[in-house]
Amino acid sequence: MSTLATRIKLNNDTAIPCLGFGTYKIKDPVEAYNSTKTALETGYRHIDTAAFYENEKQVGQAINDFIKENNVKREDIFVTSKVWKTELGYDKTLAAFEKTMSEIGLDYLDLYLIHWPASYAFDDDWENTNRDTWRAMIEIYKSGRVKAIGVSNFLNHHLKALMEFDIIPAVDQIEINPGFLQEDTVDFCQEHGILVEAWSPLGRGKSLDHPLLKELADKYGRTVAQIILRWEIQHDVVPLPKSVNPDRIAQNANVFDFEISDEDMEKIDAIEPYGNSGHSPDQAD
Repeated sequence: MSTLATRIKLNNDTAIPCLGFGTYKIKDPVEAYNSTKTALETGYRHIDTAAFYENEKQVGQAINDFIKENNVKREDIFVTSKVWKTELGYDKTLAAFEKTMSEIGLDYLDLYLIHWPASYAFDDDWENTNRDTWRAMIEIYKSGRVKAIGVSNFLNHHLKALMEFDIIPAVDQIEINPGFLQEDTVDFCQEHGILVEAWSPLGRGKSLDHPLLKELADKYGRTVAQIILRWEIQHDVVPLPKSVNPDRIAQNANVFDFEISDEDMEKIDAIEPYGNSGHSPDQAD
């Protein structure tokens, strides 16, 4: 059975930890620093941030301090950031990456993502915008300053515009939670060797109140959050739970010593949409 330290090979042979720590909406500088440091001290080795989160500086400082204080190697920690949707296009993406690197204070990133795709609702030439952005991502990758590149919130029709390149996305980070597995995109990605990560894996906390999930938590002697994260891991998805509470940070990492039965997996799969955000990649302005 896997552990918090278990890594999965991406399509370029970079190894990514199978559970990550998300930092979305942790804008308070002290909270961003402390929660990242706590996650690392708990055993997480996969930290996810983004320019839009406005906490790259604090996240990077926490990583650097943890490395210095614990004699940990930089390569033992997997760090992700993302280029925001207002910075799409070749030149803007290159400039956004330089700003991220200045903010985060690291020599390299393990993964750099396009945060949201250009879409037909706001860009008549959206496919070429995504292609131009991806060309910049490939240039960044070839520079050696990132170990892997990928996308976030890309659906099948967005991904298809990038499949013509010699280097395709290593990761697609999409919203996944009970009732919102996004099977079409997950299947497409897994068929093409693209790892799927889950943002909002706990359904913005709403999923924690679902009756079936509460029932299964009692059955397995676990928290509801642990049941959800385990369900995602068993779907070969890498969840990125977020918390500023040290106890919950630790609980969310403790999902590797049990397994959900096939029957109960199917019950969770059958949940109707419940905690998803409703944000469409084609309509999100």
